[in-house]
Amino acid sequence: MKRFVWRLQRVLDIKKKKEQKARAELFELTEKLAEARGELLSRQKMLEEIVRGLTKESPKKRLGQQEFFLRYSAASDEQVKKLKDKVLAFELQQKEKVAEVLKLRRFKQGLEQLRVETKRQFIKEQEMLEQKELDERANVSFVRNAHSQERTND
Repeated sequence: MKRFVWRLQRVLDIKKKKEQKARAELFELTEKLAEARGELLSRQKMLEEIVRGLTKESPKKRLGQQEFFLRYSAASDEQVKKLKDKVLAFELQQKEKVAEVLKLRRFKQGLEQLRVETKRQFIKEQEMLEQKELDERANVSFVRNAHSQERTND
């Protein structure tokens, strides 16, 4: 039987590699996003604890600490805003990468289904050719046997 060769196999291999690469990039983005979220949460928690600590202090001690906190709160707020923007940017990139991975996966699955169907068709054609060859051999054998029977009867 002839060996099955699919002309689009190279395209399928390339799409598989692209999907793997896109998945790896998605994984990296997810890690960066988790890291940025963690940093944002820790920064926010730290600020909340400072405010909570200030409310527990006596009014005389608190006034100096509050002044210090308020003086540097603008810088802290700016850092938190930057972290939020960074998280939003990573989320947007992640959504785009997920869409890309899904698109590549659908295309790859379509190619794989096409390959399976083509291989099934190839096997069917090969079986038909083999059956045709077997039928011809049987006919030739039958004709030879019939011909040799005629000679022996003569």
